[in-house]
Amino acid sequence: MLALNGIRILDLGQYVPNSLCTMILGDFGAEVIKVENAAPNALNFQASPKGEERRREAAFDALNRNKKSIGLNLKSEIGRQIFYKLSKEADVIIEGFRPGVVKRLAIDYETIKEINPRIIYCSLSGYGQDGPYKNLPGHDGNYLAVAGALSLFGNREGPPVAPMNLLGDFAGASLHGVMGVLIALLARSNTGRGQYVDISYTDGIMTFLTNLSIDYFRDGILPKRGETVLHNAYPYSKTYKTKDDTYVVICAIEPWFWGNLCRALGKEDYITYHCLPEHFYSKPEGDKWEEISSYLEQIFLTRTSDEWVNFLSTKDVPISKVNTFDEAVRDPQVLLRKMVIEIKDPTLGSIKQLGMAIKLSDTPGQVRSLAPLFGQHTKDVLQAAGYKPEEIEEMLEKGVVV
Repeated sequence: MLALNGIRILDLGQYVPNSLCTMILGDFGAEVIKVENAAPNALNFQASPKGEERRREAAFDALNRNKKSIGLNLKSEIGRQIFYKLSKEADVIIEGFRPGVVKRLAIDYETIKEINPRIIYCSLSGYGQDGPYKNLPGHDGNYLAVAGALSLFGNREGPPVAPMNLLGDFAGASLHGVMGVLIALLARSNTGRGQYVDISYTDGIMTFLTNLSIDYFRDGILPKRGETVLHNAYPYSKTYKTKDDTYVVICAIEPWFWGNLCRALGKEDYITYHCLPEHFYSKPEGDKWEEISSYLEQIFLTRTSDEWVNFLSTKDVPISKVNTFDEAVRDPQVLLRKMVIEIKDPTLGSIKQLGMAIKLSDTPGQVRSLAPLFGQHTKDVLQAAGYKPEEIEEMLEKGVVV
């Protein structure tokens, strides 16, 4: 028994945030049907691979594991009628188009809720479904910029640096999408009604700034890039280069951890120079901070990263090696937590993917199937929806489905 057994999701997304959102829900038992664009000359971003020769490519696509794929031309009347029929038996629809697209296709929430009042309809969009920016194009960097987060990333002397698309796309959209859908499903169990879930990448990013917003709204304190304890500005919370040209990060923010580091290095006179409240909003001032920073930069160059981690971890100092991704997937902590899993396929052999971050004791997530090829389950899905074999063949011939 999986946590979301019995929940059917229609996934209309063409981008990674949608795929990650439905991957997480699928990992915990939801039946996810990926409705892929089968319209002529369709621009299918991140569509499932086509053709049996690309089976191995699909197998490693963790974002689309535990999903079925149906190719459907939603621009055709027959295609829309198929979608309506699928929607009637669905619990959730998740889409990631720009605002207005699903309305033009006549598959928007207002249309679908007339067919299925219990439907949870979730839209992921850059700025949300209303407001002056709703129709603007954008990507992760744009949403980070508008939310005020981009201004905080990078060194004090340099320009803002976007942290890939980890925050806006995946945290702002994907994770908030998962939460929004689950909250709406819980509400439906109480009210019997579905509802619309409007998820904005930008709104999601701003949620992560809640801690900073408290001091800003109360005292007008404005955090600045590269000038706080969380920005490598202070020696007790900083990244250091080591003897083997790799890096460690020290996060001795609490005074007792800083004291442990100073004693381990034989620098007890540095102990009184530790974290103060103002360090969260201002750069270090004074010669002593420069002296301490310079000393630590030099001392960390005398040993390798592994040597420093082995030494200081026994002294109760928060230290970690800055892993590259290939090091991270071999890290014993990562492996023990099953964040790298191995799936045995009878044809392709061993397939490695990232595991599930949410650990449930009674109904844990599970990889039940590898990612599909484009349209792999079209016939199965249509048959389950009540279409006869001859009807399906006719639709295949007309290109309504693929």
